[in-house]
Amino acid sequence: MRVFIADDSKIVVERLADLMKDVPGVQFAGQAGDVPEALRCIQQVNPDVVILDLQMPGGSGLDVLRVIRRDHPGLYVLICTNHPYPQYRDECLSAGANFFLDKSTEFAKIPAILCKLIENEAKISRPLAERNAPSLS
Repeated sequence: MRVFIADDSKIVVERLADLMKDVPGVQFAGQAGDVPEALRCIQQVNPDVVILDLQMPGGSGLDVLRVIRRDHPGLYVLICTNHPYPQYRDECLSAGANFFLDKSTEFAKIPAILCKLIENEAKISRPLAERNAPSLS
């Protein structure tokens, strides 16, 4: 599972990249520090998961979410913000975010969420692979 991080804090990006190293099956696919770069890179990299900050130079994470949700409906989006207000949570979830996390209290949940996403993808993919396997009879 390829994970892209869109956050303007280098410390946050480094910490997330470190957390992801401990999750089997997760690959750090890149990062962007502002909205235009995030939009461009997500189109180029085509990750499976985007961890997205709400407050970034050049716009907002909500702007990014709306564009990527339209262009990549199957992409998992985790909003991770220092602004966990209910109105932002509601707006992000309505716009298609899969998760909305408070950076100050829920940051450590990200590896478990990624593990669960990998598990879910394996459950979805396995039956398809089994159906497409050559028959031995």
